[in-house]
Amino acid sequence: MGRKGWGGVPPADDTEARQRILAAALASIERRGPALTTLTEVAADLGITRPTVYRHFGSTDELLAAAAEIALGHWTARIGRMAEMREDPTDFLVDAVAYLIEKLPGEPLLAMMLETDRMRVMSRQMVMPAAVRRSKSMLVQTRFDWAALGFTGRRLDDLVEFLLRMIQSMVIAPPDPPRGPAALRSYLRQWIAPVLAAGTDGVS
Repeated sequence: MGRKGWGGVPPADDTEARQRILAAALASIERRGPALTTLTEVAADLGITRPTVYRHFGSTDELLAAAAEIALGHWTARIGRMAEMREDPTDFLVDAVAYLIEKLPGEPLLAMMLETDRMRVMSRQMVMPAAVRRSKSMLVQTRFDWAALGFTGRRLDDLVEFLLRMIQSMVIAPPDPPRGPAALRSYLRQWIAPVLAAGTDGVS
């Protein structure tokens, strides 16, 4: 890796190179939007060749998927902090799902991804096994005893997937007319509360 690229400071290893490419991609998405963010543009921003970027990301879609993964990780962390302020698991899930439905479209990165043909990248990422695992990990670290509620193993995975798909559908295809905060939470509660109440009827 030559010193003319990378701002004159080449990365120490492949891990740092990947991180810096991804950071440049995120900056490009914010500035240009995802439709105009390509491997060529990211390489130019970093002052490196396109083959150098290809060593770490095989396509623009792969790069955008990695960016989406970071964005999804950020909101998962926010939801984890929300759990610290809730005493009831139903209240927590209703508020968490409502928060995501309300806030995701306004996130600079996610909103732009949802407005382009590359929506499919973001859409897939929201319900892929990695997203389910991360969200499940966040749930089990809260104060709530999910096992006592009947959600362990595959059953907890299914609960997380159900919630993610609910968020996905309402973000990508919002209701018309839109629901206000109170109406949205009332709507979510009528579906989420029975699911939690029925948890002890299932087996893990």
